[in-house]
Amino acid sequence: MKQRAARWSVYVVIAIAFAIACAYLSNWQFARNEQRATMLALVAANYDAAPLPVEDMLGGGFTAANDEWHPVTMTGRYLTDEQLLVRNRAQGGTSAFEVLVPFELADGRIVVVDRGWVAPGEDAVPADVPAAPDGEVTVTGRMRPGEALPRSGRSAPDGQVPTIHLPAVAELTGDTTETGFYLLMVDEDPAPATRPSELASPTDDPGPHLSYAIQWILFAVMGFVFIAYMIRTEIKARREDAEETDDEDDDELPTPARRPRARRKDRDADEEDALLDA
Repeated sequence: MKQRAARWSVYVVIAIAFAIACAYLSNWQFARNEQRATMLALVAANYDAAPLPVEDMLGGGFTAANDEWHPVTMTGRYLTDEQLLVRNRAQGGTSAFEVLVPFELADGRIVVVDRGWVAPGEDAVPADVPAAPDGEVTVTGRMRPGEALPRSGRSAPDGQVPTIHLPAVAELTGDTTETGFYLLMVDEDPAPATRPSELASPTDDPGPHLSYAIQWILFAVMGFVFIAYMIRTEIKARREDAEETDDEDDDELPTPARRPRARRKDRDADEEDALLDA
């Protein structure tokens, strides 16, 4: 009995540990669902808002929590000689390149503009990148925060960058480069004859995080149900084993010990027959 109690205690401890792990994963998915909902609300509020002057956002005016995806407009000129390609970008079902071109304002400050993406060529390098327009241009774009450097530490060839890490880009384009945000281009005036392919707009899909969170809760409950089933099955098996043992003990009794029972049954039957005959 003590061994069984100890084993069942281990079962319960395992179920509790599994439930704790499920609760952690469920809370993580709930948090991700909340983050996703916040992002979707920000997109809905900012994506089609009226453009602001970019000068209002330079030098620390931009905060990702409030201003991401908000359009801004600016006038100046592209620094086409300092164009960069961001490699290994999932666009158009391929490992594409995004085209970054620094944009210089009248006061000398620089904002990085992502003009879109181009497909890789035969040597994994774009065969042709549509040029940015020359001279004075008015650009409208949506603000995005910069990206982190790759954890793997991978680098890129000259003229390319592994991610849109704005401080790293500023080392190539100059100290006056804005490092708080860059722009996803919406349009240019005057518009060039050709331009890179337009980047996809953000999806409004809330994602599977809420369903995953509920599934982890169900897994935790199922863990306790499974442990209860195992204990119940073991108890039932032991009862059946005990009943079989009792039957075997009865079969091993000597024959004389079982005869009185049979005689009593015969005598009772005779008495019943006599009553029926009467």
